[in-house]
Amino acid sequence: MNPLLLLFLLLPIAFLSGWWSARRLGARRSGARVNELSSSYFRGLNYLLNEQPDKAIEVFLQLAEANRDTIETHLALGNLFRRRGEVERAIRVHQHLIARANLSDDVRTMALLELGEDYMRAGLLDRAETLFADLVAMNAQAPSALRHLIAICQHERDWHKAILYARRLQETSGEQQALQIAHFYCELAERAQAHGALQDAADYLQQAFIAHPEFVRALILRGRFAAANADYPAAIAAYEQALESDIDYVPEILPALLDTYARAQQMQRAEQTLGRIVLRYEGVSPVLALARIYARRDGQSRAVEFLGTQLRQRPSVRGLVQLMDTAIEGGSDSGSSLRLLRDLTAAVLEGQALYRCTQCGFGARAHHWQCPSCKNWSTLRPVHGATGA
Repeated sequence: MNPLLLLFLLLPIAFLSGWWSARRLGARRSGARVNELSSSYFRGLNYLLNEQPDKAIEVFLQLAEANRDTIETHLALGNLFRRRGEVERAIRVHQHLIARANLSDDVRTMALLELGEDYMRAGLLDRAETLFADLVAMNAQAPSALRHLIAICQHERDWHKAILYARRLQETSGEQQALQIAHFYCELAERAQAHGALQDAADYLQQAFIAHPEFVRALILRGRFAAANADYPAAIAAYEQALESDIDYVPEILPALLDTYARAQQMQRAEQTLGRIVLRYEGVSPVLALARIYARRDGQSRAVEFLGTQLRQRPSVRGLVQLMDTAIEGGSDSGSSLRLLRDLTAAVLEGQALYRCTQCGFGARAHHWQCPSCKNWSTLRPVHGATGA
C-alpha cells in the first residue's frame, strides 16, 4: 500500500481511538482531552499536507506518548520514520509493537509487514525475506508479503524463487503474473546462454513462451540465439515475428535484424521489410535504415531525396543529422557550414531520452526490460517525435 495513503487511513483511526479513550475519563475532563487530541491531530495532519515531516513526527510522538495503547498512532509514526529515512527508529517502533502481548492477529500481521519494509529499506534483505516468508507460510497477508518477496528476489536476481513466488501470488490473489514470469524465464535463458548452457537456455525460452505466448522479448532472444548458431533463416523469422508482436520495439530489433539480413545476403527482403515498417511505425529508425540502404545501392543523392521527403512527413532531429551526414558524404559541404550545423544539431540530441517509462516517466538513452526506477517490466517505450528514435 502507498505509505502516504496508509498514513491517511491510520491517522483518523488513531484520532478516534484517542477520542474514545478520552471520553471514558468523564464528561468535563473528556471534553478538554478531546479538544487537545483534535488540535494535535489536525496540526500533525496539516504538517503532512505541507510536506513538513519533521514537525509532523513531533506531533505524533506526543500523541503516541499520551496514548500508549493507540496502536494505529505507532504504526503511522513508524511509517513516517521510514519515509523520512530514519529506518532504525522505524524498526524500533515496529519491534516494540510486535512485542506487545495483547495485539490482535491482524494488527500483529500489519506490524510485521511494516517491519519487513523497514528491513528492506535498511538493506537487510535476508531478515526481510525470512519475515515475509513466515507470513506467507501462515497465510497472513500473503499477497502483500509475496509482492515484497518477489521484489527481493528481483533485487538479488534469484529468478527461480521469483517465479515460484509470482505463481503463488497469482494463485492466492488472482493477479496476473504471466508477463513477469516470462521476463524471469528470459533472464534465466540469457544467463544460461552466457555460460554456454545452450540447452538450458532453449528450455527456459520455451517456458517463457508457455507463460506468455508471442512474448516479444523471448522472440528477440530466439532470434539472437539462432543468429549465434548461424541459423539465419530461423533468426530472421524470429525477429520478423517480434516486429509483428510489438512494433514499439523497432529500435531494439532492427539492428540485429538488418545484420542478419546482410549475413544471409537477403538485402532485398530487408528493403521490403523496412518499407512495411515505415508505414506502421511512428518513429524515424526504419527511415534512417532504409536511407542507408539507398545510399549504398543508389548513391547519396537518392538517400538525400528520400530523407527529405520523409522528414517533411515526420520531423526528426535525428533524421536531420543523418540527412546532413549524407549530404556531406556526397560532397555538399559548402564552406564547412553544413558540417558545423550538423555538429550543433547533434549536440542538441546529447542527453535526450530515447525511452520513457509509461508508469513512472523515467527517461533513459538505452532500453531496459525492467524500469530502473519503478521496477515494472516492459514499461520503457521508445520516445517518438522530433528527438525520438
